[in-house]
Amino acid sequence: MKSNFSIVAFSALIFTVMSCGTKQQAGPPTPTAVLVDTYQVVKKSVTGVDTYPATLVPLNEVELRPQISGYITNIYIKDGQEVKKGQRLYEIDRSKYAAAQQQAEANLASAEANYNKLVKDFERYKRLDEQDAIAKQQLDHAETAVLDAKSQMAFAKAQLESSKTDYSYSVLTAPFDGTVGISQVRLGSQVSPGQPLLNTLSSTDPMALNFVINEKEIPRFNRLLRAEEKLDSLMTIQLSDGSIYPYSGEFTTIDRAVGRHSGTINIRVNFPNPDKELIAGMTVNLRVLNQDIGEQLTIPYQSVTEQMGEYFVYVVQDDNTVKQQVVQLGTQIGENIVVRNGLQEGVKIVVNGIQKLREGAQITEQTAAQ
Repeated sequence: MKSNFSIVAFSALIFTVMSCGTKQQAGPPTPTAVLVDTYQVVKKSVTGVDTYPATLVPLNEVELRPQISGYITNIYIKDGQEVKKGQRLYEIDRSKYAAAQQQAEANLASAEANYNKLVKDFERYKRLDEQDAIAKQQLDHAETAVLDAKSQMAFAKAQLESSKTDYSYSVLTAPFDGTVGISQVRLGSQVSPGQPLLNTLSSTDPMALNFVINEKEIPRFNRLLRAEEKLDSLMTIQLSDGSIYPYSGEFTTIDRAVGRHSGTINIRVNFPNPDKELIAGMTVNLRVLNQDIGEQLTIPYQSVTEQMGEYFVYVVQDDNTVKQQVVQLGTQIGENIVVRNGLQEGVKIVVNGIQKLREGAQITEQTAAQ
């Protein structure tokens, strides 16, 4: 009986040892494949644009202010009217300035007559002096009188020019073609030099568009400025309602210097404005064509991950594992984005489920995004 018990106990011990050995020899559990959506990279026809916030400004703009004192006696324009260069805009009471001009003309005529008389006297005294018929002192006095009369005549001429200038300032005319704003004065308003603002005149066609770029983009815009052939629709405007302005812009100017603190520089583009759709002060988006034009590799933007300033995607390998691939991105177009470098056409990348992935992770394709 005891012998049988020993045999049973020994058998149980062997079974236990074999069981432990089996558990120790078992390897790690097989990792679970991650369910993902994939996308096959293809080329699509795109038109890449970079967008810059910009402000419309007139090429010419001037504040109309009085340069003399008086009362507004005539307003020749209506609010918002288009005017031509030299056209009358406002008139200040001219009566006293006309009288001052007439007085100055009379003073000049008197000074000229006096000068001519003294010159004749001086010439006569010179002939008498040659004959020793008069004293030298008398000749000297005659010469001094001529010089004094000449100065008086010059002063009278200056007074006349000043009075003519004041008289001309009594009528304000347009210095260039453009559009006036809403008048700030009415008939009978009293004005003085510099005050108040009468109106503002702005040129309307063409209109200038000012925007700012980072200094890293200066080489690109320098190439655009020097380009002999200008691309059609290189620069266009997107208005505040989302519509595209029908005329293209002409790139004209890069400012002289980069801002010391901002690291940016101002750029100017001119746009034709025949229908007066563009108004000074409007904020719009300037659209500039970039290198992403024609057939380009595009991928869903949601497949891109950023890490430490770099962008990468998960590329599906032949063994259904994934590999991180750094990519250089271009223009975002809707939900897609152009890939300029880092991918080949035809490869598969992960679109959904990337938050669960790591380098070398096993995947199972759930659906293929189109």
